[in-house]
Amino acid sequence: MNCCSLRKDKKKPVCSAVIVAAGSSQRMGTDKIMMKLGAMPVLARTILAFENNAYIDEIIIVTKTEKLEEIADLCHKNGLNKVKRVVSGGATRMESALAGVSAVRHGAEYVAIHDGARPLVSQELIKRTVEAALKYRAAVPAVECADTLKVVDKKGFITATVDRSVTRRVQTPQVFEADLIKGALTKAVEEGLPLTDDCSAMDMMGVKTFAVEGEPENLKITTPDDLVVARAIVQNRGEWNANRTWV
Repeated sequence: MNCCSLRKDKKKPVCSAVIVAAGSSQRMGTDKIMMKLGAMPVLARTILAFENNAYIDEIIIVTKTEKLEEIADLCHKNGLNKVKRVVSGGATRMESALAGVSAVRHGAEYVAIHDGARPLVSQELIKRTVEAALKYRAAVPAVECADTLKVVDKKGFITATVDRSVTRRVQTPQVFEADLIKGALTKAVEEGLPLTDDCSAMDMMGVKTFAVEGEPENLKITTPDDLVVARAIVQNRGEWNANRTWV
């Protein structure tokens, strides 16, 4: 059963999820998306969150060319039926995101772009972000910054203090009108812009993105320490052992 439901008096939007898992995992030292997090690999847990969400109609996975067969096989063996395509990523984050967005089904109205290494995204966060995108055309989850933020010059000296009350740490899924994000990513790739997230491409197009409340547990696994924290969260949630056999 899907974990969240749609109001019967509203037309269900067609929303595709693009899960980007084409990174090099340099800081982890090994392929982090295939490392076990409880009973299943990190990427499998990420995919399952969108597989179980009523707002998501299909899933496109973007990965490295040498991983295409392995990930397609993982999805097939484990009954991840919303996964419709597994495609090769590009040399940059923007190229990989564009490859995924270009592969979504014809007629998709919205696209949710998510990091493959964020396996702890909740059903409620997906729902909240999609619903905000329906209203504002573009929406991302964001959390407040707990630390004091400083501007540091190239020589290592602090030059200014940033008002943290107006700053946020942006997460994924980032959800956009499909035509808007495809146009924005195409422009970013054509111009070779060094953007690191998708709403930056929307900024470039002059489209404002609405920030919904994110979740501290929706962390991105980048280093071995992140994996330790993620494992503790999964155990605390009581989700360490899956209710199904994972192959």
